[in-house]
Amino acid sequence: MKTVDIGIVGAGPGGIACALQAQKHGLSFFIIEKGSRIFQGIIDSYPKGKKVYATIPKSETGPFPIEALAPAPDKPPVEDYVDTIEALAAERGIAVHFNEDFESLKKERDAFVVVTGSAQYRARAVVLAFGSNIPVDLGVYGEAKTIARKLDNVQDHIGFSTLVIGGGNAAADVVAALSRAKRDADDETPVYWSNRMEQFEINTDVARDLGEEILLGGHIRILQGALPRIGEVDEDGVDRLTILTQEIDAGCGVIHKQAMSFPMKHVIACIGTQGPAPIFSQIGLQQITCTEGVCRIGKEGAQLVILSTDFQTSIKGIYAIGGAVSPAYIEIQEEGSFKERKHTNLIYTAVKDAVRAVNHIAARLST
Repeated sequence: MKTVDIGIVGAGPGGIACALQAQKHGLSFFIIEKGSRIFQGIIDSYPKGKKVYATIPKSETGPFPIEALAPAPDKPPVEDYVDTIEALAAERGIAVHFNEDFESLKKERDAFVVVTGSAQYRARAVVLAFGSNIPVDLGVYGEAKTIARKLDNVQDHIGFSTLVIGGGNAAADVVAALSRAKRDADDETPVYWSNRMEQFEINTDVARDLGEEILLGGHIRILQGALPRIGEVDEDGVDRLTILTQEIDAGCGVIHKQAMSFPMKHVIACIGTQGPAPIFSQIGLQQITCTEGVCRIGKEGAQLVILSTDFQTSIKGIYAIGGAVSPAYIEIQEEGSFKERKHTNLIYTAVKDAVRAVNHIAARLST
């Protein structure tokens, strides 16, 4: 079995950035990807035609660490952006082993063996760039597994009121895409946008798109503080989701509850994904479980992976970057102290992580 310098798990922004940076250092590598295309995660999570922004966190000054991976200033639709990256990979000779499901990682004396469902690959260092793709549980009473987690075909919702759950960028993108399609089809059925919290947290670019859609006459109804409660089958055999929209104290111990019920086939839950904590545990990477007083960013009960300033895990030679460590991780600082770090799940962040990790690998392998 051939041994390369870097094994890269995932062909998203972080994985492709690793490959480009490895080429810069003259390092050999392989990339495995469970999907059938480069940037499969972005293809799956972005609505068709969604503009891709070169968003840089407020805490950063930019520019993109690898400019070739930055979305163009004219904000291309996701399909064009992915085509551009695939053309770049072909031009740079970056080969990807597609349809390879990561199963395990074994340590040998001088290398690691990455095991997939059909093959084994050997590398001196490994970068886990597979993103965060385990859906967060909707947390309702009853069965609700048929609820979609992304917008597959907007035409399926034309003529039907649709509920989008979630208070972040992904939900806002879906709301805008649905509203736009309904408006183009002269369909006046509304898009309901619900969130457990009173506040919606979306970035400036997404807010701008959503605001434009509202100004153009989009039928969008906001449901703040709305809680998904029950997944059930009605008397007609239709799977439905009930959400609690308001509670009114009527006095004398009586609470008046208002709710809405939607067919599950017209509900899209954009409530985020969880980091791959089970995979990290299987590999043997150290993690810290968030409890009150320990974490300010991570949710209570969440497991945050421990990383160095160069994104090396507790096992020397294994690195974790990008969405795999979002929304937060625990950083070991040089003096040995621990600090919780916020980690935005953005293309820019994944690329920056990759550059730092590969630079560290190159320095280690040169000694």
